[in-house]
Amino acid sequence: MEPVLSHDPRTGEPRKEVGVEADAAAVDAAVRAAHSTLEALADRPRRAALLRAAAETVEARAERLIAAADAETALGVPRLTGELARVAYQFRFFAGIVEDGSYLGVVRDAADPSAVPPRPELARWKVPLGAVAVFAASNFPFAFSVPGGDTASALAAGCPVVVKAHPDHPETSELAAAAIRDAAASLALPADVLTLVHGRQAGVDLVQHPLISAVGFTGSIPGGRFLFDLAVSRPVPIPFYGELGSLNPVLVTERAATERAEEIATGLVGSYTLGLGQFCTKPGLVLVPATADGDKLVQAAADAASAVAPGTLLDARMREHFLSGFAARAAQSGVRTLVPAAAAPTEDAPQAVRPGLLEVDAADFDGELPEECFGPVSVLIRYRDTGDVEAVLARLGGNLTATLHAEPDEPEAAAWLSRLARFAGRVLFGGWSTGVAVAPAMTHGGPYPSATSATTSVGGSAIDRWLRPVTFQTVPPHLLPAELR
Repeated sequence: MEPVLSHDPRTGEPRKEVGVEADAAAVDAAVRAAHSTLEALADRPRRAALLRAAAETVEARAERLIAAADAETALGVPRLTGELARVAYQFRFFAGIVEDGSYLGVVRDAADPSAVPPRPELARWKVPLGAVAVFAASNFPFAFSVPGGDTASALAAGCPVVVKAHPDHPETSELAAAAIRDAAASLALPADVLTLVHGRQAGVDLVQHPLISAVGFTGSIPGGRFLFDLAVSRPVPIPFYGELGSLNPVLVTERAATERAEEIATGLVGSYTLGLGQFCTKPGLVLVPATADGDKLVQAAADAASAVAPGTLLDARMREHFLSGFAARAAQSGVRTLVPAAAAPTEDAPQAVRPGLLEVDAADFDGELPEECFGPVSVLIRYRDTGDVEAVLARLGGNLTATLHAEPDEPEAAAWLSRLARFAGRVLFGGWSTGVAVAPAMTHGGPYPSATSATTSVGGSAIDRWLRPVTFQTVPPHLLPAELR
């Protein structure tokens, strides 16, 4: 088996050996171990206690977890401190959902012989699917990885989890998995409610394992689509909940550009360069009116982007794809480079890059521009009229978010919001899309290719992905599951 190495993204050099890649036998053992804990997770109060214990354990080990994550991702201690706090909050959030019990969707129908057709006595609730696979994301080593929302919601549903660690942060993954496993053991629950595997082939074997009942994935469109096709082509197909790529378009109206050009420009640059553009909700496409005020907005954005400090992407492969992707887009006919993205090595960070900014007229919006470029770049699209805007929007697939910057009293504002909702899972009026709150009403998903299902991976409804409804008919009350009595 091949060794698993942790790398320093700032230098590209290996840091240490963390473990070994899982072969087919190791994947099978990890899945079977997790699957064997289904009965132990059946008790709802114990699941809530597990989630609360997991929150306490990651908080107690924060210093070591954050140090490892910073060494492996270069995301910085402040960002990672906030992300780990989000993880602890999310565990407690789902503990509250488990304790409340309404997620079970209990429905009772009394018998009615006079109905047409006659209705028998019915009782419905939701049960866990079984052991699930979770693929850790590169850009969120905590919140969308081993201790992230997929894991928390699956455990809340009563589903044990097998995590496929991301190669960008294997040490962080091991430490986070140990925290959750130790939290389980502290409650006399089996530690194997969560198991961990490493390796590309291990991910393939995991999706194809007959005891895996569903998959949660956050990552690229090519990788997600490959695994989705595996999941649905199994002898017994399983649901694949993938959160993939997104451009997250922004529409700035003429009045908004007139009233708030500099404010919008500053907010845009802060959003698309946050975390060096490595957010799935990064605003990658901005429709700006071809007016004098639109020119002011564009110039202000270019000035702000030019002042952003260089930074290090998550790994060398992403760095290469970002620089080559920017160059390919900049070379397209009609595209104007406002701020060139480039390698910007320093003594401490020889792999650092500088953010970029592009501009194009709506008539020239084609080629690779309608596709996501992961990293700190955004494309400003200049439009003349509503027809230009519609032509651009018609070229887009599904998105996680879409944002409207308009004035509240604009006559067309409501219609534009409705239009954006046709292809986005979350629609913003003002503000910026790079913050995703953990809340009951949150949707983090959207039409394909932003996601592979009409669900959400953030918020209370994320638990629904790991459940299925079961109806009991004419069953004596004392024989029903306790939740239905």
